[in-house]
Amino acid sequence: MKVVGLAGWSGAGKTTLLARVIPVLTARGLGVSTVKHAHHAFDIDQPGKDSHVHRSAGATEVLVASGRRWALMHELRAAEEPRLAALLMRLSPVDLVIVEGFKREAHPKVEIHRAANGKPWLFPDISHVHGLICDADPPQWGGPRVGLDAAEAAADLMLEAAQPLADVVARLTVTAPLDLARQPRKARRTG
Repeated sequence: MKVVGLAGWSGAGKTTLLARVIPVLTARGLGVSTVKHAHHAFDIDQPGKDSHVHRSAGATEVLVASGRRWALMHELRAAEEPRLAALLMRLSPVDLVIVEGFKREAHPKVEIHRAANGKPWLFPDISHVHGLICDADPPQWGGPRVGLDAAEAAADLMLEAAQPLADVVARLTVTAPLDLARQPRKARRTG
């Protein structure tokens, strides 16, 4: 299992690119999973559904399953937001995990940049950027880059930048051990 991130400002086209790159990767026979960071409150559940009632009643986890899919919803309640390393360890094995967001974490990344956004490049200020997918000439960049519309080349670039899960998790947990990332705040207090 390998991991690569896709970092970019809102409006750069990360989701649009992934919608084009994931089919390229799966057509090559690769299993792909994604991890998406949301900067806002979100809910995949619907009020009135049994699972929503269970969560609202206080359940920490609600697992919903059918013959087509299953989903596990976990309420953080008093716990801190989990770190990327802890989330990666929860995934089932696949060939490639693509992380959208978590740009400040120390996993390998490819930056997506759209000039029309008017936003600065991320690579001078964030770590582990191994390539660019962009529509403009980046300042002082000597690494690989491909165009925004080049899905095959973008897939190649992401695969080249990807690193083994164990290496990524080891680097990510230097500052936040996995066992602490999964425990509620109150459980960490000693004394």
